[in-house]
Amino acid sequence: MKIGKSRRAVIKSVAAGAGLLSMLPTLTNAWGATEKALGPVLNGQIRHSVCRWCYDKIPFETFAEEVKKLGITSIELCGPSEWPVLKKMGLTCALPWGEGLTRSLDKGFCDPANHDELIKGFEDIIPRVKQAGYDQIICFSGNRRGMSDLDGMRNCAVGLKKLMPIAEKHNVTMVMELLNSKVNHRDYMCDHTAWGASLCDMVGSEKFKLLYDIYHMQIMEGDVIATIKKYSKYISHYHTGGVPGRHEIDETQELYYPAIMKAIVETGYKGFVAQEFIPSRKDDIASLKQAIGICDVA
Repeated sequence: MKIGKSRRAVIKSVAAGAGLLSMLPTLTNAWGATEKALGPVLNGQIRHSVCRWCYDKIPFETFAEEVKKLGITSIELCGPSEWPVLKKMGLTCALPWGEGLTRSLDKGFCDPANHDELIKGFEDIIPRVKQAGYDQIICFSGNRRGMSDLDGMRNCAVGLKKLMPIAEKHNVTMVMELLNSKVNHRDYMCDHTAWGASLCDMVGSEKFKLLYDIYHMQIMEGDVIATIKKYSKYISHYHTGGVPGRHEIDETQELYYPAIMKAIVETGYKGFVAQEFIPSRKDDIASLKQAIGICDVA
């Protein structure tokens, strides 16, 4: 009799356990940060990168080792002096930058006074990017300084067109970042997706594209998923960041990143998505690990 009761108790316990297991998918954090997604083997729909400057208090090689443990294959916004370290660590740089004025956000292509120095700088760095095995380089519009949007666009196109032959020769895409001019980069010219897309049309080369920074464009124009779908052919790179504050991309902010990542995948995008949020907690790597899980959609 006692044995029968024990058997029934066991069966009841197992059944309850099975029921609980069946509920796990719904109980899992809705933001996608499941342990399955946080190892070196990820779903593969999104190629993961991370911006170095957000973690610059961590020694570079140490950071590279931690990044690899998470399945991230790129550390970006690195200059030529850091590229050999990436190679040694078996990582790529999805979006490098150059040196001198080529790294300037406020002194960019919209001001013709900067063109000579910018052209010289990019003519030097583009072959080096190719030699290092990379295929993109970041660039910036610069600030308006009283200039109209149309004049700024025309000025950018004049300077960029002079660089397209060398970009095309080396198969390196110049990628202009969309930044917000409301909170972080006052007076920046390339602050709306439609403006950037019009500039791409004006330049008229497949080797000039846009970096769609989700954080910046949520601040400037919102409507993120619809905008990505509308302008996907102009976009060759993506950055993340929580809004407001540019911190973790979890439920503490207003964007739902799993849906955004799925929208990016649905456009046929095959490039990298880079985490560019500023960690606000004690463990920076734990925040990065969580972000990769959120973005690693199936």
